[in-house]
Amino acid sequence: MAELRVLEDLDELARAAAEEITRSAEEAVAARGRFTIALSGGGTPKPVYHLLAEEPYRDRIDWSRMHVFWGDDRHVPPDHPESNFGMAHDALLSKVPVPPDNIHRMRAEKPDAEKAAEEYAWTLRSAFNLEEGEWPRFDLVLMGIGEDAHTASFFPGSEAVRERSRLVIAPWVSSLGTFRITLTAPVFNRAALALFLVSGEKKAEALRAVLEGDFQPDRFPAQVIRPEEGRLLWLVDRSAAGLLRSVG
Repeated sequence: MAELRVLEDLDELARAAAEEITRSAEEAVAARGRFTIALSGGGTPKPVYHLLAEEPYRDRIDWSRMHVFWGDDRHVPPDHPESNFGMAHDALLSKVPVPPDNIHRMRAEKPDAEKAAEEYAWTLRSAFNLEEGEWPRFDLVLMGIGEDAHTASFFPGSEAVRERSRLVIAPWVSSLGTFRITLTAPVFNRAALALFLVSGEKKAEALRAVLEGDFQPDRFPAQVIRPEEGRLLWLVDRSAAGLLRSVG
């Protein structure tokens, strides 16, 4: 069952998200000795990353026990303006003491996107010590939606929505004319917490379709994220929630 929390604006949303991430990190380190997180790109998580690098959150997180991954990335070098890794590095990772060996980025600069996806699958198998057929269980996956209701690199009409056997894939996104590299739905859906961040009036129609529309993941790909044994939490600001029937 999805949880929905409506915040007043992006600032309040960012603080709520920073608190959720920090609490998840504290609990994971206390229980298992490490915290695994898959970051997302886009504009909404950027202020969250800035907050995590500042007090009081910075001192609450044991950065030496954090392992950082990405839910998806563009098929670009890490220093490219559109790189999800680059954004997270500039906003957060360059400012906190995460051991370099604990930062597991997608090698999205490789000419062959499919090869980059295969290599990232091996990165996951190694980091999570997976046997053949096993799936990683992230402590937290950070997610968002686009105006077309895509999430990660699952775009409307893409076969990526229906992938059920691989850990990482490199779908061609015809609307953007490029490949993307992304974890698959079974990976996201095994997370302990899938945390969606949605901000802005332009996302309102997509949010209503995802949360209150018929289940049509080919049209509204974010609907495919349904954790099997974890929490699904939507943090949305009031402008994004403006069309939801369930919000007064």
